[in-house]
Amino acid sequence: MDFKLELVVVPVSDIDRAKDFYEHMAGFQVNVDHRQGEDFRVVQLTPPGSACSIALIRNPQAAGSLQGLHLVVSDIDQARAELTGRGVQVSDLFHFGSDGQSPGPHPERASYGTFLSFSDPDGNGFLVQEVHPNVPGA
Repeated sequence: MDFKLELVVVPVSDIDRAKDFYEHMAGFQVNVDHRQGEDFRVVQLTPPGSACSIALIRNPQAAGSLQGLHLVVSDIDQARAELTGRGVQVSDLFHFGSDGQSPGPHPERASYGTFLSFSDPDGNGFLVQEVHPNVPGA
């Protein structure tokens, strides 16, 4: 039995602002923009190449509370260039070692070792993690 994670709800304070960020700055594809009455709207977007999408739900009390979602890329330098080129404020590259978080890429550029982070306009936080395609399970 497969249990596939296909949708993560992202609480935001302003759906139009969040949709603009994810579509135009983060480069996600808009799959659904559905309204039902004046008080209900769901916008679903998918990161390039992903089988899992996000759904933006207006929830001002919880906006910014989602942290640590991982976007996996094969080339973190290219991913960083794409995001910054679209105007996303991203962190410098970092890795984790025996002393905790350290600046710069993983010394051996090992899969699962190098990260960057960014947040949406509400403060929902994402990590981008480099995983090389030739690694088993990647």
